[in-house]
Amino acid sequence: MEEQLSESMVHVDYMSMFEDFIRHFKDAEGRPKYIDMLKRAVVEGRLSIEISFNDILTFSTELADYIAKNPLNAIETMNKIFISILGQEAPEYVEKIPYVMPRFVDIPPALIIKVRDLRSIHIGKLVAIEGIVVRSTPPMQRIYKAVFRHDCGNEITVLVTGENVEKPSICQYCQKAGGSWRLEIERSLYRDFQRLVIQERPEEIPAGRMPRSIEIDVYDELVDSVRPGDRVVVVGIPQLRVPSIKKSKSIFSMYILANNIIVSQRLLEEIEITKEDEEKILLLARDPLIRRKIIASIAPSIYGLWDIKEAIALMLFGGTPKYLKDGTKIRGDIHILIIGDPGTAKSQLLQYVARIAPRAIYTTGRGATAAGLTAAVVRDKQTGEFYLEAGALVLADGGVACIDEIDKMREEDRVAIHEAMEQQTVSIAKAGIVARLNARTSVLAAGNPRYGRYLPNRSIAENVNLPPTILSRFDLIFVIKDIPNVEKDLKLAKHITSTHKHHEEITPLIDIDLLRKYIAYARKYVKPILTDEARRLIEEFFVEMRKKSLEAPESPIAITARQLEALIRLAEAHAKMALKSEVTEEDAAEAIRLMKSMLESVGIDVERGEVDIDVIMTGQPKSQREKMIIVEEIIRELASKEGCAKLKDIIAKAKERKIEEKFVEEAITKLRREGVIYRPKEECYAPTM
Repeated sequence: MEEQLSESMVHVDYMSMFEDFIRHFKDAEGRPKYIDMLKRAVVEGRLSIEISFNDILTFSTELADYIAKNPLNAIETMNKIFISILGQEAPEYVEKIPYVMPRFVDIPPALIIKVRDLRSIHIGKLVAIEGIVVRSTPPMQRIYKAVFRHDCGNEITVLVTGENVEKPSICQYCQKAGGSWRLEIERSLYRDFQRLVIQERPEEIPAGRMPRSIEIDVYDELVDSVRPGDRVVVVGIPQLRVPSIKKSKSIFSMYILANNIIVSQRLLEEIEITKEDEEKILLLARDPLIRRKIIASIAPSIYGLWDIKEAIALMLFGGTPKYLKDGTKIRGDIHILIIGDPGTAKSQLLQYVARIAPRAIYTTGRGATAAGLTAAVVRDKQTGEFYLEAGALVLADGGVACIDEIDKMREEDRVAIHEAMEQQTVSIAKAGIVARLNARTSVLAAGNPRYGRYLPNRSIAENVNLPPTILSRFDLIFVIKDIPNVEKDLKLAKHITSTHKHHEEITPLIDIDLLRKYIAYARKYVKPILTDEARRLIEEFFVEMRKKSLEAPESPIAITARQLEALIRLAEAHAKMALKSEVTEEDAAEAIRLMKSMLESVGIDVERGEVDIDVIMTGQPKSQREKMIIVEEIIRELASKEGCAKLKDIIAKAKERKIEEKFVEEAITKLRREGVIYRPKEECYAPTM
């Protein structure tokens, strides 16, 4: 009896402490903070109030400790107090507002738990979980007060707490056990419900481990507040999923009953930058050689490749995305493709970027599918419900997606990344789920040449097993050729042997953690604007390159508007590296140098030796396209006379116009594949129309 009295006194004590906190805690202006919030919430029709945990700690550490250990009791008590205050302050709203849910924010670090660290000791306690939403069910309605009608005509209301609705065992009116009960669906009460799956963030997963995830049950205003791919902090209470009586078992699965979900509004918000870090970052930015130090800090164990490392540094910082008033978005993310002979450290570069980038996902073309890269609709084995599950590009939102061996991907899977690269979104319409997810990510891809080694006498499209639709979306394309050179090979050999001997002494010029924070700081706070001088330089370069096409009608197009936008992104990223608020002439000149270097090595018509952007944009230089048209004309001309054009006649006519036999055979194969011509009989071709 004494124990019960003691517990009752403690409960009453906490109740009065809660009431005292809600009624008397003042804001900066000296007004009752939570009374004002309650009044605003009922006027706006909201059923919840955000309560800062810092305010509770300031008021009473004992009360904060009670909430952390007994959150369900604390929430119920606070709800009763809110309803009681509502009855005094605004009685007209009491019937309209069934409950007022306190939602906690500003959770102290002591209560923040990693998904993989959740254990039985956390059951029933208040915790905060950081992670990525990888799945979400469509909104559903969960019954919480079920009204049953008995044979005798009387109704009984049953409070539903578990997964299943249990019928009453006895009617309290007619005292009859059993009989038939009918659930009155219209008269029962429901709450909006949704089930999410939160997975730990990729950068937190220990090497060689599978990512862990946990189910989150959300109700009311939290339903549809997040979507797959969002990075969130879930404040909630770990519970055990109780199976039905028929399936009673000794092992239970854990889930979290969400109290609040805080979405990371800004990209890279989870990178914590202290005042001390900010001072170090600003001090670094004053160094006139900061850009060279950043580039030198990228994969210091890899010899040479300075231009590629510079391009990767620019990609990590990124340009500035623009949102126009008409809803149009211009991307700021930079995409890079590296094509190289075997053994040229492509994979090592990608792995290093995945480690150094504040947010990154690493995958390989061989192990990636369209659904794995973008998003998938999967069916839950237990409930049969469809989930929307985020893929790699969605999980890398705001960071870098490193795709190794992109040339090994299946064609149907590769098509899936087109939208993500240009529009920065992933659209999905499957199993009745129509959604568009954010994929604001830079793509760093690497692949091997089609023939094992890069052939200098062939174009990029012929050397790489990638369609022009993907090639054209990359801002920069680099080719690494493994060409023997005594002087260069000696330096490479010395660098590799030195790395193996003094591997413990190799450190980047800028510490990796500091560089990661430097990049995150630049991406968050630095939005450089083009100066008139930089604009003029970029415009003049673009016009000068285009002029070459005007000088002679047969000249190829050297550059398009897509490369012009890439130039602006590169110049902005170059300015960001030094935390500059303006893009100067120096930044524009360096962007132009990189672009020219790419065009002269990749966008070249190998036959004419001229820069031709069509090599990248269409996969065919102007000279080859003209030859294709001639071959098609020959087939049409011969077929109009004889019904179909014989192969030997086509080759003979083509030779007269200086087109070699090999090209004719390749052209016929391509024209047949595109459906321009067909073969009515052996070695005889005719146009389809």
